[in-house]
Amino acid sequence: MAKRKKETASDIGNSSFFEALALLGEENSVETELLIEKIKSAMLKAARKAYPHSEDNIRVEIDPASKKFEMYIDQEIIDDEPIDDNEINIDVAKTIDPNAYVGGRILKKIDISKFGRMAALSAKQSIKGDLREINRDQMLARFESKEHECITAKISQVEPGRGTATVIYDGTELYLFRNEQIPGEELEEGRSVKVYITGITNKNKKPIVKISRTHKDLVKRLFEIEVPEIYDGTVEVKSISREAGSRTKIAVWSKDENVDAVGACIGAKRSRITAVVEELNGEKIDIIPYSESPEEFVARALAPASVIKTVITSYEEKTCTVIVPNKELSLAIGNKGQNAKLAAKLTGYKIDIKPQFDTLTGDEAPELSPDFVVPEKPPVADEDAFAEAEEMIAAENETEIVTEETAAPADDEASAEESASEE
Repeated sequence: MAKRKKETASDIGNSSFFEALALLGEENSVETELLIEKIKSAMLKAARKAYPHSEDNIRVEIDPASKKFEMYIDQEIIDDEPIDDNEINIDVAKTIDPNAYVGGRILKKIDISKFGRMAALSAKQSIKGDLREINRDQMLARFESKEHECITAKISQVEPGRGTATVIYDGTELYLFRNEQIPGEELEEGRSVKVYITGITNKNKKPIVKISRTHKDLVKRLFEIEVPEIYDGTVEVKSISREAGSRTKIAVWSKDENVDAVGACIGAKRSRITAVVEELNGEKIDIIPYSESPEEFVARALAPASVIKTVITSYEEKTCTVIVPNKELSLAIGNKGQNAKLAAKLTGYKIDIKPQFDTLTGDEAPELSPDFVVPEKPPVADEDAFAEAEEMIAAENETEIVTEETAAPADDEASAEESASEE
């Protein structure tokens, strides 16, 4: 019977080292080969501190297959007394290798355990620094291309007190803070949710990937997923305004006159818009057909309310007056002014909403008079100017909503608004 080879302390130590190496690579999602190179570099730095005169002659061998982890000094064989660790006498060399000869070279094994505490600590810190650099590069490689995009992540934990949700994407933990969660939404562990990557900060040190479910562009990305016509560019999303958890208005336009932009977003039997609404926890969505005419665009943006007339009072300051039927004044304004605010953000215009008839005098709004002079629209000189106008519409600025003091919202305005939206 063959005798089993007795394991030395060195063999046991090496075995433990490679087990720790494999675990380290798994925990940090780092390939073993890359990790070995980093460890070699760290050990070389430590050895050079312990053997300062042998800086160029130190060798490190790490082989996971044979579980070999050894360090050597490459020494020159001489027939005199050695000056330093870079040389070895021929007589001593022959005890290591009988075939040694003067002028040749031999590898003297270094006892790693005798490095000393400072050298070992230096190597450990160097490896930690390398791992941080590797993790930084890996995170940037994984997420830089997904900045301002929508990803699907799995909720792994929800902090009871603060409500911060930890989500996992591609093996990386990300944090969805309470203020970036949809109001009223209950996030559960194990559930998959779509989040929007708003940006990556601290790229040069420890990158932080910021995610959100309240950002307006999450809605745009969700429609791109559900509506092929938006994804391929046939239907274009012109602008979006959103109050997360409550209502979103999205203006769409088709480059192909044969394609109905609104119908494409709604889908057969409302399948496409329903999928987006469900992902947003039931948030109401108004799909508005975009118009190059500001008057028409503003009127459409106030849906579900109907508009009798829109007057642009200043094209430069982007202000307008909108006349609506008295019975729809509350609907146009919306609960706590929400509908008007979203319309203003969607169009980029400050909106003054007036009833058709003055509630005190009964007089018709002067804007409806045949003698009312409408400010002249300035000519658009070229495509650049038109593009600039479009950008102004898309820009989300703080806007003011001006309403009649007498136009207090009716008690049933919320239910009326919801009913009109669903229609």
